[in-house]
Amino acid sequence: MSDKKIESSQDQTSSQRYDRLTELFERSGLLSNAAEIHGLLTGMVAGGASIEGEQWLLLLSDLINDGQSLPPAVRETIKELAAESCASLHDPDLGFQLELPSDHAPLQERLQALTAWVQSFLVGFGVNQTNLAGLSEDLREAIDDMVEIAKLDLEVDDDEEAERAYFEIVEYLRISAMLCFNELGKNANTECKTNKTLH
Repeated sequence: MSDKKIESSQDQTSSQRYDRLTELFERSGLLSNAAEIHGLLTGMVAGGASIEGEQWLLLLSDLINDGQSLPPAVRETIKELAAESCASLHDPDLGFQLELPSDHAPLQERLQALTAWVQSFLVGFGVNQTNLAGLSEDLREAIDDMVEIAKLDLEVDDDEEAERAYFEIVEYLRISAMLCFNELGKNANTECKTNKTLH
C-alpha cells in the first residue's frame, strides 16, 4: 500500500470519527463540537488536571453543559476520549493528534474548528494553571502563541499558501500540547496509558 493510500485511509478514519463525535454531542444537546471538547480535555490533561475519579467530569459538565449531568453515552465517550488523549500525549512516538475535520473539508471549516480547539485548550489549561510565571520560557512562549492563534482571522483565501499555513499551525499546536503535557501534565496522569481506542 502506498503512503498516499495509507494517509487517505487514516484521514478518512479520523474525519469519520470527528463527524461521529460531533453528531453525538449535538444529538445530546451539547453546544460544543468534537474540536472544542477535545481541546478542553487536552488543555486540562496537559495543564496537570488529573482524569482519575469523577471530579474532572463534573468540571467538564460545568464547562460544556451548563452544569447539567452528561448523558451516559456522552460520559463514556468523553472518558474514552480523555484516556486516549492522555495516552497519546504519553506516547514516546509523538502520536498525539488534534481532533479536527477531514483535510478534505473546506479550509474555512477546518480553521473554525482549529481556533475552537485552541480556545478550548486555553480554557482547559487555565483550570489548573492560572500563574504562568513558574513555567519554562519555551512553554510560556507556546502559550502566548496559542493566545495569538486563538484570535486568528478566519477570512482567508482557500489557496495553497493558506493550506500550508493551516498544516503548520496544526503541527505547532500538536507539539505545544505535548510540550505542555511533558512539563505539567505527566506527573498528574501517570495512570492513563491505555490501549483502548475510540470507534
